[in-house]
Amino acid sequence: MPTSYHLEPGEFKALSTFFPSSTEFLRALSRTLSWSASCYPQPLLNFRRRSTHGTTPAFPTLNILGFLCYAISTVCFYYSPLIKSQYRTRNNGEEDTVRANDVAFAIHTLALCILTLSQFWPRLWGFERRKMKLGKGIWGIAVGCVVGIAWVIGMVMRKGLDGGRDPGSWAWIDVVYAVSYVKLVVTVVKYIPQAWANYQRKSTAGWSINQILLDVIGGVLSIAQLVIDSSLQSDWSGITGNPVKLGLGNVSIFFDIVFMVQHYILYKGNKVEEDGMDWERRGLIASNDEEAATR
Repeated sequence: MPTSYHLEPGEFKALSTFFPSSTEFLRALSRTLSWSASCYPQPLLNFRRRSTHGTTPAFPTLNILGFLCYAISTVCFYYSPLIKSQYRTRNNGEEDTVRANDVAFAIHTLALCILTLSQFWPRLWGFERRKMKLGKGIWGIAVGCVVGIAWVIGMVMRKGLDGGRDPGSWAWIDVVYAVSYVKLVVTVVKYIPQAWANYQRKSTAGWSINQILLDVIGGVLSIAQLVIDSSLQSDWSGITGNPVKLGLGNVSIFFDIVFMVQHYILYKGNKVEEDGMDWERRGLIASNDEEAATR
């Protein structure tokens, strides 16, 4: 009779390093493809409808800011020897969990976000004309993020030891963390205008549910990849040292559930007029009429 054999932690880690090309590659590829694919349904839907009605410009605008910062942070973690060294010093000698697929995903998604935002300029695409105006809150978030990064850079230059190379004080890795936190802030905020717009319209028409379904898959796989990578290293600092990656997955999943509830339960089958007097323009005209009445 064959006897059962239990793998010790050290032996499990040895096996994980012996088969990195298959396990890590498949996990990274599946997560990256899911999240990357989620960026295509919305611009394709806009193109098919020849309109951006039903979507808010705040979402792609904040996405550009977020993924620009995410791309910068992942490139620094993946390519910079200084940042890698500072990370190891602060995390008991362990390597960071940023992978090549993270870099590819960030740059690829940034390009698609720029493409999606360009669709809000109808002359570029021949779409139905509509008014586009970003709220003061969106501009405030963008300015606040830039100011926050500038403040951290100032602290590194003023109080950092050895020109910010000593990770024991203010260091350049703190700037990279600050930049990456912008992506987390943006992710928390960017879904709110669209969820509120769906609530006001009592419809999700024009908002692609396919991107949400793919985003759910990407979020789950992102968290799974982070947990598995950390477990294979037998050190959970991969999670505590990369809070943005963990936070992105959790926040995305939460709002994805909100959108799925709106689409499949609350506003299932609801349609709105798209004859040039959509909900945004009706609101604008109403506010103008109110102003005229008070004059």
